[in-house]
This record gives sequence, structure tokens and C-alpha cells, in this order.
Amino acid sequence: MDRTKEGLKQLGSATSYATDYAPEVLEAFDNKHPDNDYWVRFNCPEFTSLCPITGQPDFAEIRIAYIPAKRMVESKSLKLYLFSFRNHGDFHEDCVNIIMKDLIQLMHPKYIEVTGIFTPRGGISIWPYANYGMPGTQYEKLAQHRLAEHDLR
Repeated sequence: MDRTKEGLKQLGSATSYATDYAPEVLEAFDNKHPDNDYWVRFNCPEFTSLCPITGQPDFAEIRIAYIPAKRMVESKSLKLYLFSFRNHGDFHEDCVNIIMKDLIQLMHPKYIEVTGIFTPRGGISIWPYANYGMPGTQYEKLAQHRLAEHDLR
């Protein structure tokens, strides 16, 4: 099925992997149910980035959950985007915030949250969490509430 009419280039084509951070690979398509509130969740248990100081690999599970508005992220492009961090040096907190901001720019979701569950290095693990709710809406209040009540138990 040709999806290029929808602006999708990655889906169904040969896979090409970026060698560094590549937000340009992200693609979105129209949400067929923009009037419904529903969650879309992605889990990437094999995320890898590089420590910007040592160059050593950092491993994490990245969890993305969002309530779409008019656009949704295409999953193959998301996989390629997350893979592009493999040779990119950034701190854990930066990776999580960059991912969230890139997805906001792509989709303009009603609500989004991104969690990074990084494996321990030096005996300590870091689990950054970032979220966003569309300003001036109930989703902004949802973001404030979820941030205040955030707990990964």
C-alpha cells in the first residue's frame, strides 16, 4: 500500500538508519478520531544513547504515552528516530526532554509524557519523566496533576 499520499515515506520502504540524532525522520499522519480522547502508548525497551562525557553507552527503556489531537506519530519513523540516539551524546534527562519536544513539534498532541528508565551506571539509575498538556485546556491541568503525583512505583 502506497502511503506517500499521506506524507509517509518510511512505512513500506527500505530502512535506512541515521548515524546520529535525526528528528527529520519523524513522520505523522492524520488521526481518524480527533474528537475522541484516547491513549496511545509506545514502549522502547532497547533505547541506547551515549554519555556525553565518557562516550560510553547508556541503556534505557523509553515509555511514550500521548492523547492525540489531529496528528499521530507513525511507528516505524518513531523507531528510526529513537534508534538515531544510538551514537548521540546527551544526558538522560536531556534525551527524555528532547524526545518529548520533538514529538510535540511533530504532532501537537493534547497531552504527552515520556519516561526514561535508564539502567544503573556507577550503582545508580536515573528515571527522568517529562510531560506536556496543551495550554489553556483540561490537558494542561492533567499535565500539572500527573507531574505533581508522578511516581513510578
